[in-house]
Amino acid sequence: MAKQKQTERAKIRVRKGDLVEVIAGKDAGKRGKILSVLRDKGRVVVQGVGFIKRHVRPNPQRNIKGGIAEREAAIHVSNVMVVSPETDKRSRLGARRLEDGRKVRVSRRDGAVLDK
Repeated sequence: MAKQKQTERAKIRVRKGDLVEVIAGKDAGKRGKILSVLRDKGRVVVQGVGFIKRHVRPNPQRNIKGGIAEREAAIHVSNVMVVSPETDKRSRLGARRLEDGRKVRVSRRDGAVLDK
């Protein structure tokens, strides 16, 4: 597969707050909400998935205790799939225009609308 140029940005259809399921890697099968989307790197941070350990220096001004902290790391967007709200199964995403002219994301599996 060809590597993308540095100037190109990956087409990411998932958004912050979407419920996704991890389909590859050590956390395969886990579900969580998207906390943030890193569009320039093509990655997402998913709640409860992909924990890493970071050594943290104490900072009394910010009320931070020192030690080893665990937090979620970003995982590649190709390793997650959106969970359809109606059937509770993972699905690919499509797009559709509603009667009022709005463009919304829909589940390819069952046609459920993901955007409100």
